[in-house]
Amino acid sequence: MTSQSVHLGIGIDRPAAEVYDYVSQPANLAQWAAGLAGSIELVEGRWVAESPLGQVVVEMTEPNRYGVADHRVILASGETFFNPMRVIADGEGCELVFTLRRQPGVSDAEFDRDAAAVTADLARVKQLLEGH
Repeated sequence: MTSQSVHLGIGIDRPAAEVYDYVSQPANLAQWAAGLAGSIELVEGRWVAESPLGQVVVEMTEPNRYGVADHRVILASGETFFNPMRVIADGEGCELVFTLRRQPGVSDAEFDRDAAAVTADLARVKQLLEGH
């Protein structure tokens, strides 16, 4: 059985490479990903964040030229969530797209709240990088 996914995106009036450089750096997560990290620091080679779910480890995909900024969030229990994210060039700007995957047992209301939180995070990236 496949999981339900929704693709949430926002246009950003900045070059794709600049947006990718920003969102692919774990150190920047606390600035824009409120649903994931209130703070984050490099501890013994791993990015450790204080999140609404407690302390988590964030693993970003290797830097690449394709705009792939996927990341894994690993809870203290060992449960792991994979978060696909892409920066797609669009003329002189780009689109930042996050794929929200519905986890087993998540209600419609919870999924809608998660989507709203991701949408707010994407809007924060836009605001920070466009300087508004």
